[in-house]
Amino acid sequence: MSLAVLLVTAIAQAVVFASTGSIALLADLIHNAGDALTAIPLGIAFLLRSFVAEKRAGYFVVATIFVSACVAGFEAISRLIHPQDLDHLGTLALAGLVGFAGNEIAAQVRLHGGRRMSSPALIADGHHARVDGFVSLAVVASAASVALRFRLGDPLIGLVITGVILRITWQSIQTIKTDPGEPVT
Repeated sequence: MSLAVLLVTAIAQAVVFASTGSIALLADLIHNAGDALTAIPLGIAFLLRSFVAEKRAGYFVVATIFVSACVAGFEAISRLIHPQDLDHLGTLALAGLVGFAGNEIAAQVRLHGGRRMSSPALIADGHHARVDGFVSLAVVASAASVALRFRLGDPLIGLVITGVILRITWQSIQTIKTDPGEPVT
């Protein structure tokens, strides 16, 4: 279910990115698309009922988060060097709100499933989706900064999103390394 929700979210954001060119939105949509795909190895691990497969899937999730941070950071730095005007700011803000809603739904699904199955990898992915919802709200801030004629607001917010994604990477790897007998919060 979270795969479908995040995939629809990323597709909607991709359509808006094509018309706005927002780096903050690009960072968010890359990350949301990657998050949608992380449901596949986790689903396989759960079907196999293998702790080792789940642990490996968790590390795949972390690697995906890290790669999305690198791509987002590169694009944000590129846009700082080569600024670009943005259009369709209302649509851009709406895309940020869609990202927030999609991530919160995915977080609820993953956290509930992770607690039910005592899965550190799925719980980490749920917390990650929740934080991603707030990252999506940064896209709204990006639209507002550009509307206020602060042209570098979009790439600077893209860099902030990159920093948040890197923090999520660190927190997620710590959760995955947790011993299965320890309580996960």
